[in-house]
This record gives sequence, C-alpha cells and structure tokens, in this order.
Amino acid sequence: VVGPLPLPAYHRDVTVPKYGGKLPYHRRPVTGKEYVDINALIQRELKKAPRFLAACCESDGTNLVILTTAPRGFKSGDRVTWFVLFHNVAGTGYYLSPVGLEVLVDHGDLQVSRWQLHKVFYNGRYFASTGDLEREFVAGALEVVRLKQPQADAVLGSMRPRRPPGSPGPLQFEPQGPRYSVRDNRITFQGWSIAFGMSPNTGPRLFDIRYRGERIVYELSLQEALALYGSNCPGGMSTRYLDGSFGIGRFAYELVQGLDCPYTATYVDRHYLAETDTPKTNQNSLCIFEHDSALPLRRHFSDSQSLYYGGLRKNTLVIRTISTLINYDYIWDFMFHGSGAVEVRVHATGYISSSFFHGQGTDYGNRVGPHTLGTMHLHHIHYKVDLDVDGQLNSLETQDMEYEFVKDPWSTQNTIERPYLRRKRLEREDEAAFPLNAPMPRYLSFVSPNPNKWEHPRSYRIQTISFAGKHLPTSSSMERSISWGRYQLAVTRRKEEEPTSTSIYNQNDPWTPTVAFADFINNETITNQDLVAWVTVGFLHVPHAEDVPNTVTVGNGVGFFLRPYNYFNEDPSVDSSDSVYFSSEQDAGACGANPLACLSSAAACAPHLPPFHFGGFLNL
Repeated sequence: VVGPLPLPAYHRDVTVPKYGGKLPYHRRPVTGKEYVDINALIQRELKKAPRFLAACCESDGTNLVILTTAPRGFKSGDRVTWFVLFHNVAGTGYYLSPVGLEVLVDHGDLQVSRWQLHKVFYNGRYFASTGDLEREFVAGALEVVRLKQPQADAVLGSMRPRRPPGSPGPLQFEPQGPRYSVRDNRITFQGWSIAFGMSPNTGPRLFDIRYRGERIVYELSLQEALALYGSNCPGGMSTRYLDGSFGIGRFAYELVQGLDCPYTATYVDRHYLAETDTPKTNQNSLCIFEHDSALPLRRHFSDSQSLYYGGLRKNTLVIRTISTLINYDYIWDFMFHGSGAVEVRVHATGYISSSFFHGQGTDYGNRVGPHTLGTMHLHHIHYKVDLDVDGQLNSLETQDMEYEFVKDPWSTQNTIERPYLRRKRLEREDEAAFPLNAPMPRYLSFVSPNPNKWEHPRSYRIQTISFAGKHLPTSSSMERSISWGRYQLAVTRRKEEEPTSTSIYNQNDPWTPTVAFADFINNETITNQDLVAWVTVGFLHVPHAEDVPNTVTVGNGVGFFLRPYNYFNEDPSVDSSDSVYFSSEQDAGACGANPLACLSSAAACAPHLPPFHFGGFLNL
C-alpha cells in the first residue's frame, strides 16, 4: 500500500495481514521471461526428434508454437505444465492447427538450467522424452499422422475476407454531439453518474454508481473468468484457466472504431504496471457511447376511447472493454438504462481451443477440421455487486409464486387456481447462498428499511440470465480455489478483509488457495446490514463446425440486471426529454407536437467522421 494519494509519502507491506501469512513463491503467475525460457527448453528437446518432426509436421520444430495450460501439476509446490504444440501460420490463429504433440515441462526450480521435460504425448501415446519418441519412430513402432505445413490462404480458421468490401452498413451518430460527458474517470448521462476504472488483473470495475443523485451501487466489478476444458489429450483435459492470473485488464487492447464500438464513441486509454519498471498504456482500450437499441423502452398505441400514441426509445449508455485472453475474446459491457436499471453483460468470441483429433475424441467435443477436435468447455464468470439501496443498510427479500385452490366467490360449485405471491425475508448468509443450477426465487431484492410512496420497501432486484455448466465437483482437490462457482448468487456481509472472491495466486496453487470464497459464507445475519451480492453467470460451450473461424457472439452472451423494484414511485423515465406523445387531434408531422418530426432537419447533415486510426499493434 502507498499513500496518501495523490502525493504518496509512505509505503508498507500488507501481505501478511491481507492473506494471513507470507505467500509461497511457487504461487506466482508465469511471466513473459519464464515462457521464453520454457520455449527455449522445448526447442532444444525437439531437436532430438528431427526425423519424427519432418514426417509428422513437415517441420524442424522452429515453426511450431506452444500453448500453455494451467494449473501446473496436482499438489501445492508443483510447477509442471503441459504445453500443446501447433503449426504456426502467419496472419491467422494457430489454435485450430494442433500437430498432436504435447510436452510436460517441470519449471519449478529457481535455476532455469535444472528445468526438465518430463513427458511427451503424441497421438494417444506417452513417451519419457523426445529421444524415446524419435527411437520409436525410427524403429517403425509409431503410427504417425502426416500433416502438411498449412498455407496462409487455406489454413483452417483464417479470418482473411473472402469477398471484396460491399456498401457500408448503417451508421449510428449523434446529430448534435454526445449527450454524455466524461471528465477524468467519471461519466454523467441523463441522471446517471459512474466512476470507472480497470484492474490489470480482474479487469473492468465501476464505483459510486448514482442515479438522480442517489447512490445505488458502491462497487460493481468483474472478479474472475474461468474456462474449464475436457479432452482426451493431456493438455486439454487438465486446463482450468483462471484468467485473472493472466490479466483480464492487462490484455484489454485497443478497440477498433466502427466494429468493436461505434465509430464515434469516446475512447479512453488505460494504464497498468506489470513485468516492467515503467507503466504501460493500452490506448483506446475502453469505450463509452450512447446506444440506440432500435427498440422502444416502453410504448402504447391506443385504439379505443381516445386515440393516441406514447412511447420512449430505449437509449442506453454503454461502457465497454474487450479482453483477449490467449485464444478467447471477452466483450465486457456495463449498460445504464433510462428506467434506472443497470445491465451487465459478457459475450465470448475469438478462437476455440482445440486438441488433436484421435481415438474417442468426440466424447469431448466435435471434430471441426481434418485433425482438429473442438474441445468442450464451460465459461463461468464471477462479479461483485456491492449494492447500497437507499443507504448502506439493506436486507434480502425473495418473492415467488404459488397456486392456491379456492372456491370461486360467486359460485360454490367451481374452484379457481389462483396464483398468489409468497414473500420471504432471508435472515442469514447460508440462506442467501443459492447453488448453481438449482431453483432460485424468481424475484430477489436488496431492500431498504424505508418505503416508497405506496408503502413498499425501496428495493433493487437482481435478475440473472445464465446457462451455466456444472460446477467442478467439491471432491476435487482444486475446487476450493473456484468455490465461488458453487453459487449462482450468494449474499454476504460486506467486509474490508473480503475485497475479492479470488486471487491471482489461485491459478498456480489451486490446492491451497490464497483466497477461498466459500469461507466468506459463515451464516452471519444479513438483516439491516451492508451487503454484497456475488453473482456467477456462464454457459457450456460444445464447439461445432460453425465455431470456425471464430465463435460468434450470437447466443453466447450472459449477464444480469439490477432493476428498480418499488425504489421509485413510478418509472423514472417519464421525465425523459426523449418522450414522444401525439394524439389523433394533433398533427404528428409537426415538429412542435412530435420530436420525431424534427429529425429531418436536426439530422440533415451526415457527421464528419475522423480518419480511421489503429495503433494497437505498436505497443505490444
């Protein structure tokens, strides 16, 4: 810790009070220098199998690339990693071109010269060394799948356009400039006020989210992204990536204007310090824009009694960043609606990870190329939501429906199945920990002690949209390191000593986790307390032919809403200056009666777009 900001005068080591002890060095994330040294070791070992490499891959080893897996072993102290080898083709993703060769490297010793290659896997068989692999091949005792060196114009997964550009698509622009403002790290927009930031490890995080001057959320932050794989190859079957250890914010690179975000969005640089003595900048790596969803937020056409139309466009403020974590690209969105709702959403795209197709590979995915198995995996994402609904002291209330069978009041011969509302206050943390994929009350709200005008507690509802896979069995030796994944939602007392649900040190020592979220839940009372909701969303992904070249965002988005529930006395969007209303007695084409009729003059000129610029390759 350094402080006080903005002019630090002291620094102190808080490792022991934060983690309860010193951190073993073997838990450290792998650095770029360590990967360089591992690659050098693998290249030396590959030179011991020249004839095998020439036969299997038309290679001498130098045009093969390695992909790390994690975690690295089976017990605390291990630093033994499977690396999967792929053909490297310039200008395209190598992740779909495995050659069938995988190597196990022990890189735990602090002396690099003592690192060793412990095991080799090829096409379903294990060998003690690359030398043994070569001898088996020379003796004719090894079945080799002979792969041609891929060509850039025909490689599986190439993203190069196959057709010349067509006419430009629709373009969103602001006729009179942005209606939001960005000053330092604070955004204001139509009653909203948000402070934004980016952690190099855990990625995007928002603080002090206010609507109409009242704080709704103290902290809304991404905590972790888990990708857990299955395969009949050792690298794939042992992979459980915890992306916070790699750097969700660190690897959020420059956004492409007009594709990653609207062309005229506001782009913001983000800075971080990692593996260097000086700060680094990912320029234009976060964008802010107002989005017209082309959907009414609300509307009604009255065709009886009086004739009128009333409505409001669903315009939303969006804060977005995109992280490239090895093969996958995660699009992180935070959206702010005119109804007072906050929407959090993540989409997955990028390349699938793959294994070499052999044996019963289709038990673990689908074949997507001549020798490529798209390996099944799950994406589970964890968020921290520190709500302060009408103050810091909140309680948790659930509501759901039941049916009651009653005789209808106007006839004793008949019965009615009448739905009724079942309300319940949850008193303790254990009650508020909802297991993943188990039934959960349809309405779950943080409630204030204070009522609205209609005598209901002012509340905000948490509504999740998720298709999560199954959590790792609790019998697993590494499960406690991702024990946040046990719960689709858990509500705990807020504590300064429980700032995050995981740690960057959990990846390389998941067997003795530095932070175990399960320990946060200890049945404390949650009535009129400062509470935090921890939300897990995700989906199971079984790759298929249409994941080539890339996984598409369609159907691969999950998230949650924070929605006002009796927080206001009516929908706050009624005060929007974008509201539209006209009746049969008015001239709907008159600008004074209908703001939509003003657009033809207000948006008469197309915007002057700045020249396209992208410098994202310059600062890698």
